[in-house]
Amino acid sequence: MVTLTFHHLIPKKLHRRTRFKKTYSKADLNRGVYVCRLCHNGIHDHYDEMTLAKEFPTVDKLQADPQIRRHSQWVAKQKIRA
Repeated sequence: MVTLTFHHLIPKKLHRRTRFKKTYSKADLNRGVYVCRLCHNGIHDHYDEMTLAKEFPTVDKLQADPQIRRHSQWVAKQKIRA
C-alpha cells in the first residue's frame, strides 16, 4: 500500500500574497489532490511554487502538463517498497 500526501494546487506559501487572496476564495486556496510521495516530489522538482500557483491551479491543468504526465508514467512503473 502506498501512502498518499496532500498537494495544494496553490502552494500554502503563497496563500498570504495579495494577488492570490484577491483572486481565490479560501476554499480555492485550500483545494488540492492526494498523490503518492514520488509524484508529489516530481511536481515540486519540475516547477517552483509560483509557477505551480500561476500555471497549474487545477487538477486538469496539472494532469495536462507533459512533464508531469511523463513523470507520473515513470512512477507507475516503479516497484512499491514496503
